[in-house]
Amino acid sequence: MADLKKIMWSDLWEGLKSYFNVTPDLEPQADIETSIRSGVSFKGSQLVVLIFAIVIASLGLNTNSIPVIIGAMLISPLMGPIIGMGLALGIQDYSLLKRSFKNICMAMLGSLAASAIYFLISPQYEGASQLLARTSPSIYDVFVGFFGGAAGILSIACRNKGQVMPGVAIATSLMPPLCTAGYGLATMQMNFFLGALYLFFTNTIFILVATWIGVKVMRFTKVAYKNEARYHRIRWILYTVVVATIGVSIWLTITMIRKNVFFAKAEQFVKNEMVFPNTQVLNYDASFEHGVRSINVTLIGQAIPKDSLQLMMLQKLDSVGLGGTRINIKQGFALESGNTEKVIDNTDKIYSIMQAELLSKQMMIDSLKSELDYAASFARESVELTPELQVLFPGIKEVAFANTVTALPDENRIDTIRIAFIRAPRGLGNAERTKLRQYLELRLDESDLHLAVNPAGFPWPESKTQ
Repeated sequence: MADLKKIMWSDLWEGLKSYFNVTPDLEPQADIETSIRSGVSFKGSQLVVLIFAIVIASLGLNTNSIPVIIGAMLISPLMGPIIGMGLALGIQDYSLLKRSFKNICMAMLGSLAASAIYFLISPQYEGASQLLARTSPSIYDVFVGFFGGAAGILSIACRNKGQVMPGVAIATSLMPPLCTAGYGLATMQMNFFLGALYLFFTNTIFILVATWIGVKVMRFTKVAYKNEARYHRIRWILYTVVVATIGVSIWLTITMIRKNVFFAKAEQFVKNEMVFPNTQVLNYDASFEHGVRSINVTLIGQAIPKDSLQLMMLQKLDSVGLGGTRINIKQGFALESGNTEKVIDNTDKIYSIMQAELLSKQMMIDSLKSELDYAASFARESVELTPELQVLFPGIKEVAFANTVTALPDENRIDTIRIAFIRAPRGLGNAERTKLRQYLELRLDESDLHLAVNPAGFPWPESKTQ
């Protein structure tokens, strides 16, 4: 029984391994090398195609068109020299390594020149593109480059290549960083130039590393002439570069995550904590630069004492995990005139806020007007009723009507009570009281009217004169 289970597990394991076995799909090493070596060169048509692709990608960045950028990636031959360097390291072919390195440098220079010239002669560009703004590589770019390179070398080595290489070209994003670097060069913005070049460098290194590992795993035969000491020296240089690149990428990733967490907390803080009865947040922006976190808020509406507001907000920042953050609060309508889009956006917000405020005030005015109209009609009808009551109920000498507000603190609400004060020196019997209440409710259209007959201490006009 134990032997049967062992055989079953062995068969299952062999079946699973067969799904991941790529050896039968691999082409001979000579064919794979020929394919890779042919893509290393950047002379003639290859260089011209690369320049065309760079111009197309620059157009895509200029117009913020992702389909155009993807099209440029598909026709770009940039992957060739990088795969060539990985192959050269794997089989210790240093002449191929030098040739690949020289060609990738030539490709970089040609790409930078083409994109810089394009952005020098293109219409004014403000750098709003999300792709153009990507100049800070993270650990995720390391993974993209590594697994993209692994897919690339495997697709070249296999007979059934399919559509893997175009997908790798898109995923590894080698073209946009070079275009962004050209934009930075053309506009003399070194943050764009250096950041984009570093992003390109990160993708290049890990495509190279993945290719090198793939060549080692596929057990490619090394070239006949080899120098182990030289190989070990180059390998340690590569290890150092890889570790340094990973370290910088991890640091940039941690910084990026900290920024994202801060921006999320800042948004929630403004939304939940900066709520005031007669004042609204017009706009806000959060920044995290050189380790300094700050939140700038503009308020509109009733002014709040600045010192007490600042102190209160700083205490709330500590309570929500934003201690040490600077908060700058502006009140009023002052707008930053340097940014036209922001001014327009603020104007739209002011217009919306003022519309809402005017609507609220108008509703309040209508409500108060309705109350005043009702009170006036109640008083007018009360005056008109007094002679009628004296005819119908001869015992009544004077009548007063009032709307009395009663507060119920326990239930946190108030009620309004309609009361008719009656002065009848001889008093009113129960039947007369009932008849009087029914008559008044019908006459005044009130369903719940209260009677107060001969209330003690009521300031009737006659009692005032006495």
